[in-house]
Amino acid sequence: MRMTLKKIGSQVIVITGATSGVGLLAARKAASRGAKLVLAARGEEALHQLAEQLRETGSEVITVPTDVGDLQAVKALAQAAIERFGGFDTWVNNAGVTIYGRYNEVPVEDQRKLFDTNYWGVVHGSLVAAAHLRERGGAIINMGSEASDVPLPLQSAYAASKHAIKGFTDSLRLELEQERAPVSVTLIKPAALDTPFASHAKNYLDVEPELAPPVYDPEMAAEAILFAAEHPRRDMFVGAASKAMSSAAYHMPGLYDRVMRRFLGRAQCTARPAGPRENNALFQATNDLVEREGRRHVVRTCPYTASTRHPVMTGAMVVGASLALAAALGMRRTRMR
Repeated sequence: MRMTLKKIGSQVIVITGATSGVGLLAARKAASRGAKLVLAARGEEALHQLAEQLRETGSEVITVPTDVGDLQAVKALAQAAIERFGGFDTWVNNAGVTIYGRYNEVPVEDQRKLFDTNYWGVVHGSLVAAAHLRERGGAIINMGSEASDVPLPLQSAYAASKHAIKGFTDSLRLELEQERAPVSVTLIKPAALDTPFASHAKNYLDVEPELAPPVYDPEMAAEAILFAAEHPRRDMFVGAASKAMSSAAYHMPGLYDRVMRRFLGRAQCTARPAGPRENNALFQATNDLVEREGRRHVVRTCPYTASTRHPVMTGAMVVGASLALAAALGMRRTRMR
């Protein structure tokens, strides 16, 4: 079914995890383009501060302190949007957190809490959004990860939650399509982003964790969210590294495992001793309104990410790369004869 989505300036957009990283950037960008916003996070103080900032620029904003792991709280978030604005057009499930540690060192109760936020938060938001949007049309945008498609040592619970989000999102999309509901369902799969992701993590390593390079500007992910709010897309990779890792894990899983076994564990560890374990966002809210961590080496532009907004161009790039690879392999076989 072909569907038409409104321009950002005519939309009411719900964003969870709106006070940090990609969610914060997306909220500010959407506000600057005229959207009415319903912002959710656990930290009431940060939400209030953000709303005041956006209202000073003329934006219409309401905030609803919400733990997305609580279905009733998510229902209350949707109801607040309906009462204030008469409904919503796009729902962005962005809230998320991670845990660093070896598989046998992370307590099960911590893993369950991670799933409450990462997986059940997406399920709760998607169910509530679908119930509203199947009648009026709109978009559900779920934040996955490159870890939706690949294994991730030292973050096994996080990778499992992102795999689960992909499975749920793809199945939800199919069922809505079967119903011929005018709802676009998009999964965003970013590579590592320069957000407070690692500093907000609960850490069971004996050193401070960090993101393995390459690390991309989170503005790319925020732009992908807003693009998907206007243009129906099945999924969108953010950062060429995300697409490359997904393709490598799918087409060459054995080689991928060997390479990652050797490098990816070390790449996520710094030489700095671990700080206090209680300094994390797994069970408690943060109130700092931080978009970026401020890493020194960050990829600011990515032609592949830009091309994903234009399917014909993306297809041409893929075909061209495939032909070049085939030609290179053909030349190699010729030289070997």
